[in-house]
Amino acid sequence: MIRRRRRTWLRRVALGVGVAVLVAVGCGWAVYVKLDGNITPDSAAAAELARYESERPTSLVKNAQNILVIGSDSRSGDENRRYGRDSGSARSDTTILLHLSAGRQSATAVSLPRDLMVDVPACLRRDGKRTKPTFAMFNYAFQVGGSACSIRTVEKLTGVRIDHHMVVDFGGFKDMVDAVGGVEVCLKEPINDKAAKLRLPAGRVELDGEQALGYVRARKSLGNGSDTDRMDRQQRFLGALVNKVQSNDVLLNPVRLYPVLDAATSSLTTDPDLASLRGLYQLVRGVRDIPTERVQFLTVPRESYVYNSNRDQLVEPEAERLFERLRTDTPVEVSQKGRPGAREAGTHDKRTPSRASSSPAPTFRGNTAAQDACG
Repeated sequence: MIRRRRRTWLRRVALGVGVAVLVAVGCGWAVYVKLDGNITPDSAAAAELARYESERPTSLVKNAQNILVIGSDSRSGDENRRYGRDSGSARSDTTILLHLSAGRQSATAVSLPRDLMVDVPACLRRDGKRTKPTFAMFNYAFQVGGSACSIRTVEKLTGVRIDHHMVVDFGGFKDMVDAVGGVEVCLKEPINDKAAKLRLPAGRVELDGEQALGYVRARKSLGNGSDTDRMDRQQRFLGALVNKVQSNDVLLNPVRLYPVLDAATSSLTTDPDLASLRGLYQLVRGVRDIPTERVQFLTVPRESYVYNSNRDQLVEPEAERLFERLRTDTPVEVSQKGRPGAREAGTHDKRTPSRASSSPAPTFRGNTAAQDACG
């Protein structure tokens, strides 16, 4: 009798464990399917890039990756409509060229000014017609030809092969910040900006998603009102965001990771290779162990455009020196002490160009994710 009861109890325990495993597997699969289905694949861009494959630069270093991250100012959708009227088109509000070293020992994020004057190639418009090559502001490329046009413009400008791309909108950025529990920044002065809906005290402040969006987009009321100053602010914020994610072990904690993944995948449009949890996981796995002091942010060396002070142009040869280091996966150094404008990329003796190759590695003005926002 006792032996029979024990067998019955064991069968019930085994059945319970089996049911629990099935439920866990089922829930895990349901979560996977939901997150995997959140991402929008940019198949149109992939087809357009394939059309011009012969014109695109080749990758010079195996396993190094270059990802173009595009912040869209689209007002379409319920979350984005509150930030302005939907005109049916979108421009690149912020664009970052993210370089991941081959050994994943460093990550370098280079901001490209939206007002930078560049050569935009002939691109496929949303109505099926093609534009003519033109010299225009950088954000014009995304407006007329979407991500494929932006990628081809960046490749033409830098000679860097873009391996992947991501497009994120206002709502997605805001949700990401909320998902990690807010991000701390340091304000030298109080902010009272009606347009950005920001009212914040000076000192250390933790921003929620809505506040963070206003903080990184505000231009006229913060700093000197320039787009360069705004990009510097965006870079410091992104550094703080990276630091927050790594310090809280978000990437290693499933409970903390899920809302971040849900927010990220719901707001992303990516190339087909990244448009899955598997693709994103492989990317994140490669960068999660990069020390925060080797996650660097800088703006491409720029100065006021010679024919219009409200536009930008590259500072040469400093910009080309940066692009060459990205192409060849050569380390890039940044420092907050770097000087702005024509000297952003460190010293350079224009009288003896032949000495450039033997000179010390240039230091670009920027910051790292390890730097204290109030430091």
